[in-house]
Amino acid sequence: MSLIKFNNRNRLLPFWDNEGLKSLLGSDAFFNNDLFDEDNSMPAMNVTEHDKDFEIEFAAPGFSKKDFEVTMDDNVLRVCGKKENEVEEEEEHGYKRREFNYNYFERSLKLPKSVATEQDVKAKYKDGILKLHLLKKENANEPLKKVIEVN
Repeated sequence: MSLIKFNNRNRLLPFWDNEGLKSLLGSDAFFNNDLFDEDNSMPAMNVTEHDKDFEIEFAAPGFSKKDFEVTMDDNVLRVCGKKENEVEEEEEHGYKRREFNYNYFERSLKLPKSVATEQDVKAKYKDGILKLHLLKKENANEPLKKVIEVN
């Protein structure tokens, strides 16, 4: 199973590839943060193929088990993580301050035909790593050999 990293930066900020705009805004420290450099909302992912299954790991620290939604539909595995935190309001000198934090990611993977999609996917979240185990079909390791008759 091949893995290609998806760069979603240009969809968020399509104007950012303009060199003149980069040089104009580049001197301000705000525009040098990671939001403008690359998409950090996607967690790192490892895919390992074993004889009988695939193991997929997502680095998602700070989440809890209830923050994930994992679905499989039409040979596409979809993993979403959503976490919201609100800090209590603070009122001082006639001003109110209320902070919040919101993290969200969504990754979709087209599964190879060797995955047994009718079997249950095992998911476990521990120490900031979400691990998924997808079983292979029984005949997945058999090479497809077809004899073609030449006329």
